Amino acid sequence: MSEDAGLRLMHVHAHPDDESSKGAASTAMYVAQGVDVHVVTCTGGERGSVLNPNMDRPEVLENITEIRRAEMEAAREILGVTQDWLGFVDSGWPEGDPKPPLPEGCFGLVDVEVGAEPLVRLIRSFKPHVMTTYDENGGYPHPDHIMCHKISMEAFEAAADPTRYPDAGEPWQVLKLYYQHGFNRPKAVALHEAALELGIESVFGERLKEWKPDPAWDARVTTKVPCAEYFPVRDRALIAHATQIDPDGFFFQIPMDLQQRVWPTEDFELVKSFVESSLPEDDLFAGIR
Repeated sequence: MSEDAGLRLMHVHAHPDDESSKGAASTAMYVAQGVDVHVVTCTGGERGSVLNPNMDRPEVLENITEIRRAEMEAAREILGVTQDWLGFVDSGWPEGDPKPPLPEGCFGLVDVEVGAEPLVRLIRSFKPHVMTTYDENGGYPHPDHIMCHKISMEAFEAAADPTRYPDAGEPWQVLKLYYQHGFNRPKAVALHEAALELGIESVFGERLKEWKPDPAWDARVTTKVPCAEYFPVRDRALIAHATQIDPDGFFFQIPMDLQQRVWPTEDFELVKSFVESSLPEDDLFAGIR
């Protein structure tokens, strides 16, 4: 039995596919070490656009809910995680100027305490030592990602408090809370420059012109987890989300060996901790093991 059997990690994500595009290589690594990893998916991704041209067909759009559930099952098997759906309805990405109101009954409009209750229940039953979620901007400002942040913060605090949600199980104190910082500007710059040095066309050129440097934001990363050997597992889990991920698309334009050499970590921000660990860290369980 692995020395890490008994450690538990919970990732809280907005949509099916987020668990594969954010932190999936470190997830696969921790699973291989014997850590019990549980993914919570807030919505079914029902309003997500079909982003893979090969899947943009009427029969896919008509059955998007079932298809996205099947994709999640496939990704779950690849990563070796268990998973629960919170059961909220995808808000969609509002487009226009001004943006239209969010659709009635969607996750982005849920009362935070109502949204947090099923998550508190899961925290108290799974009893994670470490939990990850998104920062206050949602990683990017999708209404479901921002609501995911809000209910995660509420549930992290409330799960340990016996006076809160008394019908949702015995209180549990999660020891550490992290924000995902999977896609940050220094990483994009490093991959961009390495690609150009090798004479490979960089997929980041246009994006970096728009992406203003923000050293204070970049400095929020506290924890860089080395997991390069699991990048191929991450990519297999991504490809399982066939409606969302184009196998010929952006994610796969940078050669694997370049990614592994130039940026071999997945990056996180330690937000709250009830254990001692010195920063910077290279392990989400620093101070717990």
